[in-house]
Amino acid sequence: MTATIQRIIVSSSRIADALPLYRDALGLRVDREAEGFAWLTSTDGVELMLHEREAVPSDGAVAIGFAVDRLDAVVDAWTRAGGVVVDAPQLQPWGERMAVVRDGDGHIVCLGERA
Repeated sequence: MTATIQRIIVSSSRIADALPLYRDALGLRVDREAEGFAWLTSTDGVELMLHEREAVPSDGAVAIGFAVDRLDAVVDAWTRAGGVVVDAPQLQPWGERMAVVRDGDGHIVCLGERA
């Protein structure tokens, strides 16, 4: 038997602050919202659920990686929406151009530019 990823869940202390990052800066589609929850979907069908609860970020834990077009524009949109840049866009030793950002709750998000 093989598992599939059903969804990625991100704890957010305030969904209203997280939505501009994941919806507007990354372009994820909001499918539905309920008290304390928001379900978003990427263009390839992966579901990301924002769960409003205490957020305890850790740089040594799991990070979400997104493939994006126009990396510099996405990083600019991310910062305008309240996110923070940890590592500016640059070419990595393995050949991928990427940036590392942090959302309002401190979670690390990796942004890789589509080739």
